[in-house]
Amino acid sequence: MDIAKRGKGNPMRASATAKEGSNALGRGGNISPTEQALFDDAARFFPGGALGGNALAADARFVFDRGDGSRFWDASGNEYIDYVLCSGAMFLGHAHPAIQKAVADQVSRGTHAFAYLNETAIRLARRVMPHIRCAERIRFTTAGSDSTFHAIRLARAFTGREKILKFEGAYHGVHDYAQLSTAPKVSGNFPHGVPDTAGIPAGVQDLMLVAPFNDPETLASILAEHHQDIAAIIIEPIQRILHPKPGFLQAVRELTAKYGIVMILDEVVTGFRYGIGGAQGYFDVVPDLATYGKIIGGGLPVGAVAGRKDIMDQADPTNKGKPGYVYQNGTLQGHMLGCAASLATMDVLEQPGVYDNVFAMADKLREGLQKVFDRHNLGILVFGEGPMWHMLFTDKVPQDWREVIATDTKRMATFEAELLRQGLFILPNNRRFISIRHTQDDLEQTFEAADRAARIFKR
Repeated sequence: MDIAKRGKGNPMRASATAKEGSNALGRGGNISPTEQALFDDAARFFPGGALGGNALAADARFVFDRGDGSRFWDASGNEYIDYVLCSGAMFLGHAHPAIQKAVADQVSRGTHAFAYLNETAIRLARRVMPHIRCAERIRFTTAGSDSTFHAIRLARAFTGREKILKFEGAYHGVHDYAQLSTAPKVSGNFPHGVPDTAGIPAGVQDLMLVAPFNDPETLASILAEHHQDIAAIIIEPIQRILHPKPGFLQAVRELTAKYGIVMILDEVVTGFRYGIGGAQGYFDVVPDLATYGKIIGGGLPVGAVAGRKDIMDQADPTNKGKPGYVYQNGTLQGHMLGCAASLATMDVLEQPGVYDNVFAMADKLREGLQKVFDRHNLGILVFGEGPMWHMLFTDKVPQDWREVIATDTKRMATFEAELLRQGLFILPNNRRFISIRHTQDDLEQTFEAADRAARIFKR
């Protein structure tokens, strides 16, 4: 297949700027003057020349220009197959026509109306709540971090307790309460956490407890000692690259119910990815609160907190000034463009066969990559379940964070950089995603690119 003829926009842009004899995918050393100027400006404008907390190696970085489906092009015209997908937000792929139309139609009617009622937000609530098993009430936010922050506040107010328990290696956003033991390089002693960033007050650290994922016995021991102080347990049903052991999520549910602790299921990643009912349907677990972001926004900044009405109704604004009222607000909550994109996303995901197809494609991806790596005797294990996939230098699927960091992560980082140079965009040292628009052609070219990367890596 001629890669230059794929997609919309300017179909000849990639081939027009690619080097003579270079691979169809990847940078191949090609950086245009336009992209270099953008790099130079970014270095002057942004800390570390980056928009956020992630940066790529200097010889593998790029400036995103446009995307279509499962692929995107950088400012030099180089083409990539995307397995990052905006950290999983682009489950429908880039520039999905249904989302384009929905957003364009909404723009003509208005973009936002502050955090007051608007028709689009109400329609979205009506649409998503039947799919969220715990949802008796819902409140829209602007991102997953926003959602987890507000869920924690609601839980503290509801229980009258202050401490929160999370699991080592879990990511729940960027706020202070989340940035404890998210990716510790040095393990702490449970239940004490390790700050992931400077600037977190010691008092916040004292309010957070940490337990090992997939270890219900240790969790039960911690709760037996500290339950009277714990307002909530917040848990990712699939913690980055760690899948729960059978019964683990149910054990967390039972323990939280036993001690009157609020269970917050962080579905920012899993929500609407593992079926229309997310992890609650996939794993058959019903929390007290659930948090959302990524897919629910259709690529625009929409998140949500959903859950029991007795907890959620603490945020009823008619109760301002009364004991027990919980303030929850944001200028861009219920943003009409985002809600329009969300409704279009639901239109697509509710179509028959969507999830069967993406699950099958992900299985083929994992199987094909494993064959490539085994052929080169790299010692890499490809694993995962559903529309996420992972790989490590290991011979067994890890069960907790400490088993992840016990693998050769530095060597993996080197290999991942080569994969990127070959045109496969993956999130370094983290989960990878697949969209509903990845095709068999994408997979075949992925295997070819992985083979090239493996040959270079072995030199």
